[in-house]
Amino acid sequence: MTEKEYNLCIDNYSDSAFRFLVKNIKDSDTAKDILQDTFTKLWEKKEDVEFVKAKSYIFTSAYHTMINNIKYNSLKFNIPQTQTITSNSYNDINEVLNEALEQLPQIQKASILLRDYEGYSYNEIGDILNLSQEQVKINIFRARVKLKEYIVTIDNVL
Repeated sequence: MTEKEYNLCIDNYSDSAFRFLVKNIKDSDTAKDILQDTFTKLWEKKEDVEFVKAKSYIFTSAYHTMINNIKYNSLKFNIPQTQTITSNSYNDINEVLNEALEQLPQIQKASILLRDYEGYSYNEIGDILNLSQEQVKINIFRARVKLKEYIVTIDNVL
């Protein structure tokens, strides 16, 4: 990969990778750090990564760095990775959807965000998350079922 292609990768993929990270971890500063680490890794491996596969490399690296960050922080601060919802008074569908996304297991959340928010194909998601296409489809199906169940419960209906 040339320097020009590397800069093109930053221009083309940094915004979508940042959105993906923020949706998953809800902390823009940490997302920026992870994204910076991701592009640093890409630069260090620029000789090994082909330009046409850079998008997949960026999202794969960002995802794995995010997972490592989550595991490290949960061990460091002894924080459970699941959160409980205490308030069900919503006035915005985005709040309900974000709360529903937080209830999903990490792999389902990442799958649904890559598919429905970022528009990746099943094959691309499989490459990013290191899953087979069938596993990706199953995760997305299960996530959509859980989202539907959560959103249409009487407590969350607007």
